[in-house]
Amino acid sequence: MAKAKPVFRCGLCGHQVPKWVGRCPDCGEWGSIEEGAPAVAAGAGPASVAPRSPAVPITQIDANAAGATPTGIAEFDRVLGRGVVPGSVILLAGEPGVGKSTLLLETVKHWARAGRTALYVTGEESAGQVRLRAERTDAVHENVYLAAETDLATILGHVEQVRPTLLIVDSVQTVVATGTDGVSGGVTQIRAVTTALVSLAKSSGVAVVLVGHVTKDGNVAGPRSLEHLVDVVLAFEGDRHTSLRLIRGIKNRFGPSDEVGCFEQRSDGIHEVADPSGIFVHQREGPVPGSVNLVAMDGRRALVGEIQALTHQTEANMPRRAVSGLDLARVSMMLAVAGKNGFFKSFNQEVYVSTVGGMKVTEPAADLAIFLALLSSHRNAPVVPGTIAIGEVGLTGEVRRVSSTARRVAEAKRLGFTHVLIPSGTDEQMPGGIRVTQVADLSEASRAATMHVAADPAPF
Repeated sequence: MAKAKPVFRCGLCGHQVPKWVGRCPDCGEWGSIEEGAPAVAAGAGPASVAPRSPAVPITQIDANAAGATPTGIAEFDRVLGRGVVPGSVILLAGEPGVGKSTLLLETVKHWARAGRTALYVTGEESAGQVRLRAERTDAVHENVYLAAETDLATILGHVEQVRPTLLIVDSVQTVVATGTDGVSGGVTQIRAVTTALVSLAKSSGVAVVLVGHVTKDGNVAGPRSLEHLVDVVLAFEGDRHTSLRLIRGIKNRFGPSDEVGCFEQRSDGIHEVADPSGIFVHQREGPVPGSVNLVAMDGRRALVGEIQALTHQTEANMPRRAVSGLDLARVSMMLAVAGKNGFFKSFNQEVYVSTVGGMKVTEPAADLAIFLALLSSHRNAPVVPGTIAIGEVGLTGEVRRVSSTARRVAEAKRLGFTHVLIPSGTDEQMPGGIRVTQVADLSEASRAATMHVAADPAPF
């Protein structure tokens, strides 16, 4: 009988190669090829075994058994899909210091106050350090159990003793499965630990939340199969220079995977922000040149923001271009379109474009607002107060349609805006109570948006 050959497989993407290599030929990752069990020859598979419980028609399955339990934090429940499902495994990933542990302590507090038991396992901090942070965020409760452990078998023992309905492991990279090869945080260890915790959740019905790290490029650290093992994958994002934090759904078996939850980091913990548009819009008494409002879609959520632009004539050979919160390529494209269509030339202009409140907008629907902000600053003519600009701009100066226009207009109306510019030909039913102007090109948009000035500056 021929000897079975070993299998070499990438721990990140699962690509299989005939022999060990230093770099995966599929995903390009170094050091991710591992030797696995030999492949089973055809016809030599395991024999069939009688199941313990027979398969039943799907109509006889009780759907209420997998009903979601609210966490008490509306923004968190929004991303999860109404709450935590018993027996589910949730992976929450984010950069160090963004507030993952603080958010989960806030979740544990509401969970315990509702009369449910929670077990918080910390592998990165001591129990005393977590207790100090819990006192600062008012998360101390008798139904919250705390354990500082990194051994998987010991964690499973704590679960048997406490019998929690919610288990939090902070973080999965610090837990070690005894008897499994590899170092703590390695591909093999993370896969073994996650598999064991998933099996625990499915067999006992306890909901498990795993805290994960991210790589320098923002992806979830560990093998790619980790995201396939869990039920929900959430990304916790935030800028160190602002207090705004966002939870973004990447994968969700129990709800939409494109929801976004907004939070604000404060000294006494993290607080949900039900209406984040006020953070992204500057409140002032009167209109000023170079400021235009827009409605951006972040997943399924419509957010009203503000774009500010400043153009200044300079004698430097290479005028400065500075962009914050926007795509530099799209700002450069708007400058080229403005010059080509005779609005203004920017070869001797310093250009600064930024969003307000740390908002990040990369979708093409912000093109029209960027163009109008640049034009308003160059002409020193403010945009008509209460105006929202929505639309993608083509290279020939036409304004193209974008998705979810009606939802964007409804959000602008809710916040008190009175006029909105949208691309012509939009066939969505617009809400009433707000003036909607359809524009086909940049000339129509500039006439409808910018306030009258005595004379436009001549093109350079």
